[in-house]
Amino acid sequence: MAHIDYYLATISPNCYLAGTRPAEVAAKHGATIAYKPLDIMALFSRTGGVPPAQRHPSRQEYRLMEMERAGKLAGLPINLKPAHWPTNPAPASYALIAAQNAGGGDLGALVFAMTRACWAEEKDIAEDAVIKGCLEASGFDPSLADSGLLSGAETYEANLEEAVNAGVFGAPFFITDDGARFWGQDRIAQLDMHLEGTL
Repeated sequence: MAHIDYYLATISPNCYLAGTRPAEVAAKHGATIAYKPLDIMALFSRTGGVPPAQRHPSRQEYRLMEMERAGKLAGLPINLKPAHWPTNPAPASYALIAAQNAGGGDLGALVFAMTRACWAEEKDIAEDAVIKGCLEASGFDPSLADSGLLSGAETYEANLEEAVNAGVFGAPFFITDDGARFWGQDRIAQLDMHLEGTL
């Protein structure tokens, strides 16, 4: 059975634009998928990247153009300058880790709910009520937001180290069990083709 490690950031617009497609691709091919939230700003600093606010104005402008186009292509509304971004991604990430450990809900829907809250619903995903709402809407016990904080923090940090060692430098980033790597929401079709053996 094929496996996908999905490195993501709960504040990433491109993880939002990926929607539930990673989970759909995994299901199509009978693959397992492990969701690995990490600190994207720390990943940038560790791998030669630059946070958006520190990029040259021309890069910042083009990033917004690309986000708008990608939203239209995906059929997803997107606020290019959300009220609560950047925010602390850790609480939502810990809740996602707890949900993955607990099982019983839809992890793909949870990632989408968390990122959508930031990029389309003007909500602060660092807030407890927002996180619990995302958990509940995705079929998880909302009290998971209150549990496993220490183990969540440890896993969150471990995900960053694992990502750096695996060659990850952005999000979303997908690595298959045969070592193929795919960066970006616009590479999900390539991931699909790779899993079906046509790329």
